[in-house]
Amino acid sequence: MTRVDFYSNAADKLLLARQVTHKAWRAGKQVLVYSPDSQLLDQLDRQWWSEPQVSFMPHARSDQAHARQTAIVLAEDIGDLPHCDVLINLAAQSPGFFSRFERLIEIVSHDEADRSIARDRWRFYHSRGYELHNHDMASGST
Repeated sequence: MTRVDFYSNAADKLLLARQVTHKAWRAGKQVLVYSPDSQLLDQLDRQWWSEPQVSFMPHARSDQAHARQTAIVLAEDIGDLPHCDVLINLAAQSPGFFSRFERLIEIVSHDEADRSIARDRWRFYHSRGYELHNHDMASGST
C-alpha cells in the first residue's frame, strides 16, 4: 500500500519539491512530479536547469522521447511511464493514479487555502486506510 507523506508549512513549494526530488533520486528512486498545470511544470523545468541549488538532477517532461529512460519526470498525467517509486503531487486534488506508487508526497504551503485543500486530501487518504506521515517544514528539515 502506498505510503503518504505530507510536507506541511513549506515556505516555497517548488524549492521543497526540488529538495525532496533530489533526496529521493539520490536514494536511487525514480520520481514523477505531477501537476495538471503545464506552466508550473515549465517553471520547474527552467529552474532545475538554471538554478543548481542542490545539484543537477536528470529530468525530462513526460512528453519527451527520453522520459521513459529518465529517473525524474515532470508530468501532467502518468502516461505510460514504467516506474512507480515516488509521486510528488503539486495539484490541488489527489491524482487518481497515486496508489500505483510506493510513496506519495504532498507538499503544503503556509497559505490557508492550500492548507484547507490539503486537509481534504489527508481525510481522503485516511478514510481509505493509507499510512500517513506529516513532516512539519517549519522546523526546516526534509
